[in-house]
Amino acid sequence: MSRDEISARVIAVIAKTQHLDPASIQPESTFEGLGLDSLDGINIAFGLESEFDVNIPDDALPKLRSVADITDGIARLLEAKEASA
Repeated sequence: MSRDEISARVIAVIAKTQHLDPASIQPESTFEGLGLDSLDGINIAFGLESEFDVNIPDDALPKLRSVADITDGIARLLEAKEASA
């Protein structure tokens, strides 16, 4: 899966879980810029875990501050999952 595909799916999950217009979310968007707080981040993480069938480590959540951060993190989790399969 390409980074663009992952990014598009991440944006879709954020838009769905936070009831935002997907067009208002860009890869460089930050949680702060979107008006999201840490509780929103947890809800987004649950949505991402379902969407990508991965487990996001709890200690990684505070480091995820933008769509690009999430995309990179999901890509790493998917690569690790693929390598262990």
